[in-house]
Amino acid sequence: MTHTGAMADVAGVEQRWAAVRRWGPYAMLGVGTVLTTATMDIIGMSTAERYATVVLVTAVLLWQLWWDRWFTRTRAVRTPASACYYLVRAAAAFVLSWLNPFFAFLAAVGYFDADRLLPPRLLKTGLLVTAVTVAGSQSGGFPPRGPLGWGVFGALLCVHLGMIAVFGHLTAREDERTRTQAATIAELERTNTALQQALDENAALHTQLLVQAREAGVADERRRLAAEIHDTLAQGLTGIIAQLQVAASAQDPALSRTHMDRALTLARDSLGEARRSVHNLSPVALADDKLPEALRKTVTEWGERTDVRARFTVTGTAEPLHDEVAATLLRIVQEALSNAARHAAATRVGVTLSYMGDEVSVDIRDDGRGFDPLAVPARTLPPARPGLSGGTPTGGFGLDGMRARAERIAGSLAIESEPGAGTAVSARVPLVRDDR
Repeated sequence: MTHTGAMADVAGVEQRWAAVRRWGPYAMLGVGTVLTTATMDIIGMSTAERYATVVLVTAVLLWQLWWDRWFTRTRAVRTPASACYYLVRAAAAFVLSWLNPFFAFLAAVGYFDADRLLPPRLLKTGLLVTAVTVAGSQSGGFPPRGPLGWGVFGALLCVHLGMIAVFGHLTAREDERTRTQAATIAELERTNTALQQALDENAALHTQLLVQAREAGVADERRRLAAEIHDTLAQGLTGIIAQLQVAASAQDPALSRTHMDRALTLARDSLGEARRSVHNLSPVALADDKLPEALRKTVTEWGERTDVRARFTVTGTAEPLHDEVAATLLRIVQEALSNAARHAAATRVGVTLSYMGDEVSVDIRDDGRGFDPLAVPARTLPPARPGLSGGTPTGGFGLDGMRARAERIAGSLAIESEPGAGTAVSARVPLVRDDR
């Protein structure tokens, strides 16, 4: 049962008890009057007793009407007014029971509303008056006749007092249980209110997180496209410009044609890379070759374009890598070679791909000018980071872009360089196999 159902049950019980307390005295007074009227001759009531009964019944009725009106207006219980009402009614019931024992029905009502009308100091007194009245009526009426009558009266009074004690104890326990239940219900309401507030806050937070996640996704996609453009289009355009410059200054038509063909090939490759970047596909170099072959071709073609002696080496047992891992390592090597071409003024470059159990790494070393890594300010957005061996870093995607790529797949990037002593870049990432 939910706390709402429990509260409804409690309210229903209270309404029924309220009806009993309000209409019970009228009903019991009516029952006593009817039985008294029917037994006046049997009991042998005198004319004076009959007139006294009529007067008292009328007084009790008026007293009850006054109390109902006053209580309806004030709703006050355990006040001097409620105690006065109870005691006057109990005294009238005692006198009526003396005149005719059947008026004990009116006195019995006191058992049901004493705890509600009397303050604690008068509760026992009020119940005692009620018990005496009912016991006297049950023993044959007042006054008891002879020792036997008094004995029966005393025995019945003891029974009533015992019942009062037992029911008082049960009532106290029931009241305690009711208070505990009410406190529990109140606590449940507070808890439910707090829970609803928490749910509302969580819903708002969830909405906020969705917005932030959407914004983060947009920002991440922008960074990815920016990095891809830097690693593909920018490098391709740099190579195209270099080839066109050589072709424009070449005196030999055949040599000029060779460099023009190279520029055309670079333009087509760059266009393909741009399309693949937009669709978030693997680099063109990995379309038909595994990572070792793709890196070997990349290093060889880079050396031919830059006239720098470039060497590629593989150590360990080559294993098929997940597309994301292979693409990340290839992009890091492409960026490192591009930076070396633009900034290092190197004569030799070495690239090593190493398979080391549960890791795979690429190391790019050159004998160029080098730089001070501590002097390079950290940035993650354009303009781009400095080159692999730039003498004076100018900022950009270079170093930060390579580091971000490695960290995106739980890897790391280390850079060792100093002015005049070349540069070494080492990227280490988890070896995630391609299970296809």
